[in-house]
Amino acid sequence: MKQIKVNGIIIAENNMGDFDKMLTILTPNYGKIGCSAKGARRPKSLLLAGTQFLCFGEYMLFKSSDTYTMNSCETIEMFYNIRTDLDKLTYASYITKIINDVTTENQNCFNTLKLFLNTLYMISETDKDLDFITSVFKLRILKILGYMPKISECTCCKNENITHFSIKNDGFKCENCAKQDTGAIEISDATKNAIIYILKADPKKIFSFDLSERCRKELEVVANVYLNEKLEKEYKIEKLF
Repeated sequence: MKQIKVNGIIIAENNMGDFDKMLTILTPNYGKIGCSAKGARRPKSLLLAGTQFLCFGEYMLFKSSDTYTMNSCETIEMFYNIRTDLDKLTYASYITKIINDVTTENQNCFNTLKLFLNTLYMISETDKDLDFITSVFKLRILKILGYMPKISECTCCKNENITHFSIKNDGFKCENCAKQDTGAIEISDATKNAIIYILKADPKKIFSFDLSERCRKELEVVANVYLNEKLEKEYKIEKLF
């Protein structure tokens, strides 16, 4: 049996038997790991706290063939405020579903995990608009996945006077070119600049700005439509209860 120590976050948990759990852990170097945690549901188990949904911790795992078993864990961050606020939990669960869909086993997930943790921190510890946080997350995760839109000029004529975002052509369009693209989304200068910032800023600073309500709505539309188009799936925020 091989023993490994990893930092990771629990992105799924399922009960197994009377006291055990089957977990999915997102790690930076191993991607998603399916792992059993024996006795984790016992009231006095040392694994009880560290095996909860959205717990970020350090885990000692044993690998046998293609299966992992958790031996011990140490909690690093529980995101307590998410657990006590239904709205925050709903949005955190929503982005976790996206994370689950775009990650696999044996994958380098360092940048994905960093974005995920940063987003969860913003949801947990700030009062920023949850739709705004989600929009920023969506555009940034698409960049990580290789769907970087063209944002330096119009994707068709190279004009720098941008008025629309084109899903069809993966980037900005000027007013004239947008007339030929019925699916192009009209955006203001502030929204254009926000998109550029989100895609180019240091990972730790991508949430360090704000927008008017109107521009947040524009950003939300662009992020939603672009994500659904690239991942070929319609993501909706669903009530948990």
